[in-house]
Amino acid sequence: MSLSHSFTVGGFRCHTLEAGLQRLDGGAMFGVVPKPLWQQRVPPDDRNRIPLAMRCLLVEHPDGLVLIDTGLGNKEDARFHEIYGIENGGSAGPTQLEDALAEVGARPEEVRWVINTHLHFDHAGGNTVRRPDGGVDLSFPNATYVVQRHELDFASHTNERTRASYLPPNFAPVTAAARWHLADGNVAILEGIHARLTPGHVPWHQSLLIESGGEGLLFLGDVMPTAAHFPLPWIMGYDLEPLRTLESKRQLVHDAVAHGWRLVFEHDPEVLMARVAPGAKAPELTEVVRRGP
Repeated sequence: MSLSHSFTVGGFRCHTLEAGLQRLDGGAMFGVVPKPLWQQRVPPDDRNRIPLAMRCLLVEHPDGLVLIDTGLGNKEDARFHEIYGIENGGSAGPTQLEDALAEVGARPEEVRWVINTHLHFDHAGGNTVRRPDGGVDLSFPNATYVVQRHELDFASHTNERTRASYLPPNFAPVTAAARWHLADGNVAILEGIHARLTPGHVPWHQSLLIESGGEGLLFLGDVMPTAAHFPLPWIMGYDLEPLRTLESKRQLVHDAVAHGWRLVFEHDPEVLMARVAPGAKAPELTEVVRRGP
């Protein structure tokens, strides 16, 4: 199966990149939504886990290649992979993300900007790579890394609830190398690429809005991880502030309808993106794009 899907947003050439697969508990992924409802959309395995993509977005920008989120990376051990059902090994490099980049003709050293929606291990693990000798290097040696300033602080000061998701080898080496560009709120990162705060999953989660030529695309991150999470109350049990997630979703759905944006789903194993249109009772997904063979 192809590891990439290419399309345009105005003058930008863009590519979704498949960085691998993980499996998480379906009950945790759907929170208070009853299992008889969510399992109709996403059937679980015998351990109640559902498959989840780790999808990234590459934007060909005049200022250089921009990579949004980086998947899991290669630093975790076999037990971690077994617990989370990880499948992300590469045939041409340490991880599948390198294979996906190669499929669209790009190499890690050509990436100039890496933007993290947040610093959980399945979104920022590929920021760094473990060498055969056990050391850790930046995966994208010529890139500037971008995250919300307060998200980096939040990730660096964990508690019993958050420490399992924020793993320092994924972001501390970026700090040590002085390679962070820290965003403050809803700001332009580059021309046509804007940070949009979508809090709830974590307090300083950001989604990324790509705009060019009157077209818009919103890379959602974990505010709406799959197409099954499109209904407003379908919110993950993992979210630290679910009522804030609800309001983030409400506003982005409103804006997506108003501006005709497409939405990119980071964790849906089948649905890459869709547009939002007014429905008879509520907005609904339309022009759904699925993974190709």
